[in-house]
Formats: sequence, C-alpha cells, structure tokens
Amino acid sequence: MRPNTLRLLRRYHHYLGLFFAPMILLFAISGALQTFRLQEAKGYGGPPPNWIVWLASVHKDQGPPREPRAEKPKVAGEAVKPRVEARASGPKRPSPLPLKIFVVLLSIALAISTIMGIVIALANRSMRRVSIVLLVLGTVAPVVLLWV
Repeated sequence: MRPNTLRLLRRYHHYLGLFFAPMILLFAISGALQTFRLQEAKGYGGPPPNWIVWLASVHKDQGPPREPRAEKPKVAGEAVKPRVEARASGPKRPSPLPLKIFVVLLSIALAISTIMGIVIALANRSMRRVSIVLLVLGTVAPVVLLWV
C-alpha cells in the first residue's frame, strides 16, 4: 500500500476512533454489567442502582428507562398457559459462566484499549485540538440523540 494511502487510513482511524470512543466505553461497561444481569433485580440480588438500569436501557433500548407497563387484567375464564417444567432427563447444558467471564474480560480489554487510544491521540500535539473536539462531539452527539 502506498504511504499516502496509509497516512489517510490512519487519519480516518484517528477521527472515527475518537468520535466513537465515549460510546465504545459506555457499551463496554454496560455490556459487562448486563452479562451477569446486574440491571435486573434477580441478577443484582435486590433493586439494582439507577445508574446500572440507565446504562442497560441505553445499551438495550437506545433510550432512557421507561416506566414499566401495567399488565392487562386477566379476563375471567381465560385459559392460563401451564408452565413447562424443565426435563431432568434432557441433555446437560454446559455452564454459561466461562463464556460470561470471557465476555467481561473482553469488555474490560475493550475499555482499556479505548482509553489507551485516547491517551495516545491526546499525546500527539499536532492533532490535540482536533482530538479534543472529536471527543466532545462524540460525547455530546449521543446525549443529544437520546433526548430528541
């Protein structure tokens, strides 16, 4: 590849990386929390903190948390679906814990890698102003889009 093409690719990588870095961090952190269902009462062991619920809502629903819908009252005589019991004689499923641990480690590595990329970008004096502007835009744009 020609040197000019590589320089252009590095510049676009720099711009895209800095603009999306704030959301990459948000999704890495919220994804790690959701891996163990910490946004749910059953995963957290009680009512989860509001900030975890908020992060999970942005991650899953692309918006702030909404009030839960009231369930429709059951009509008299409506057939109730019987709960299907898990079969004890079925094949044993592998434990999801090793993959969950891997996903959390992946999220941590992604967050650390993103932070290191930001530090490296800000260390470049010739591109520092552009880097700061892109980080601010990458932070402000999603916040504005959440409330529009």
